[in-house]
Amino acid sequence: MKNMLELSVGIVGAGKGGSALIETLSDFDNIKIEGIADINHEAPGLKLAIKKGIECFESAESMLRSKTFDVIFEVTGDKDAAINIRRLIPDSTALVDGRTANIMLTLIKDREELLKIKETKEQLAIILNSAQEGIQLVDKNGIIQYVNEGYTRITGIPANERIGCNVFDVSQDGALVEVLRTGKPCMGKPNRAVGSNAQVISNAAPVIVNGEMTGAVVVFQDISEVIRLTKELKKSSSMIDGLKDEIKKMNEVKGTFDDIVARSPVMQDVINMAKKAAKEDSTVLITGESGTGKELFANALHSGSTRSLKPMIKINCAAIPAELLESELFGHEAGAFTGAAKLKLGKFELANGGTIFLDEIGDMSPLLQAKLLRVIQEQEIERVGGTKPIKIDVRIIAATNQNLLELIRVGRFREDLYFRLNVININIPPLRERKEDIIALAETYIKEFNRKFYKNVKGLTNKAQDLLLSYQWPGNVRELRNIFERTILMVEGEWITEDLLFPYFNQIKRKDPEKNGLMPIEEMECRMIKKALEEYGSSVKGKQKAAKALKISLATLYNKIKKYNIEA
Repeated sequence: MKNMLELSVGIVGAGKGGSALIETLSDFDNIKIEGIADINHEAPGLKLAIKKGIECFESAESMLRSKTFDVIFEVTGDKDAAINIRRLIPDSTALVDGRTANIMLTLIKDREELLKIKETKEQLAIILNSAQEGIQLVDKNGIIQYVNEGYTRITGIPANERIGCNVFDVSQDGALVEVLRTGKPCMGKPNRAVGSNAQVISNAAPVIVNGEMTGAVVVFQDISEVIRLTKELKKSSSMIDGLKDEIKKMNEVKGTFDDIVARSPVMQDVINMAKKAAKEDSTVLITGESGTGKELFANALHSGSTRSLKPMIKINCAAIPAELLESELFGHEAGAFTGAAKLKLGKFELANGGTIFLDEIGDMSPLLQAKLLRVIQEQEIERVGGTKPIKIDVRIIAATNQNLLELIRVGRFREDLYFRLNVININIPPLRERKEDIIALAETYIKEFNRKFYKNVKGLTNKAQDLLLSYQWPGNVRELRNIFERTILMVEGEWITEDLLFPYFNQIKRKDPEKNGLMPIEEMECRMIKKALEEYGSSVKGKQKAAKALKISLATLYNKIKKYNIEA
């Protein structure tokens, strides 16, 4: 049944007027457009009517014969059309001609515009009152027209005590007065409003309508808040500058592939493989005995990569207690644990965009292994005490002198983490397997320590070279370098002789000619460790000093003590 309040409408004329009527009347729930007629089949109103599901007719006569309407709008622009339509419709149907329809449309549009203006004004008031800053508007004569809630909150002056007052009376030295006098914006002006103790800093500008200044508006805030924010900004800037300096220092990576001495074919093959790996972004696992130069290769991999201008952050997983290593790697939130007074960025965040070098990865605890695996998979970290994941972009280079497959077998290392780290494996051979590099390395160290100690050592005698080549070098390149640093420091002449080197290899006289005066490597290593512990003591600090003197990591020292059953 037809709604008693619903009007049935017909439109004659599908030009601009008809189209406007469809658009306007379609918004009213109690008006239903039953039909539209036009002799022009291409009239825009007919196309619009089809989209809206309104029935279309070829003529007014056919439409009026087909249906009965409450109202007919005639908007053809033809003076005779209304007369003809009047003859066809019953007295109960109202006829609205084009002129009346235009007036009606204008009134409807004006009403809509007024409603929009009212809505906009209400929205603007909400926005202005939600602002933390104080806002004040005056006309061109200085009469205050508007203040927001922020104005009252900052100054303590109610709006009804300010609106209607003249700004020349209540704030003679303020930014608004300056704008009204000069017609130009006034920025950063400190001021105190009459009747208020609030110190404010103001930004004011003229209000221009049709090229004429009709008033001015000012936005201000507590100067104490500005000062506080300025101090915070300076503090933050200082922290950022300090952080940049630290990252810059960390980023000063020493070591490229050109710095690696390699005359042996096996070492040259390793370098060629590493150069290819450097250009990729895959995770790299560097393996090899202690002292073979794993960190030097890590430096070279970073320097030869696309990340070379970004930080390279290094961390020794064996040198930091397990309970602190997580915080070092991932950082912590303020208050995350006792002593965590401030937020701390972890090594992964500091390395963002660059490379992180995880040395002695085999000594990482199972719990941290699981977290590292998640970092690799998800490319995100979570600070200790934090709840929000932080996206990172870091290339991981790990290194170990341990047999990770054996650690996997005994349950001390995760197999899934191993395969994630071992995407590219670079195994550095021990020095005893690349004898061709020994003399070349020795010559490099002679030059280095000549500069350091202001010496003029020319080189090695033949017997000294033979001694170097006959030794097995359990400490690898690190041991060789340490020997030359001590030797050149103590040498008096221009040549390094066998006699100068021999005491470092064997502190007792040669007894077995077949061994060329050399003791077994393990026996020498055991003696060196015992001597270091005797000198520095077996306490934790003593062991740290002993490890430092022996040029090995603390974890390696503990492993050796256990291996040789040394009482400590």
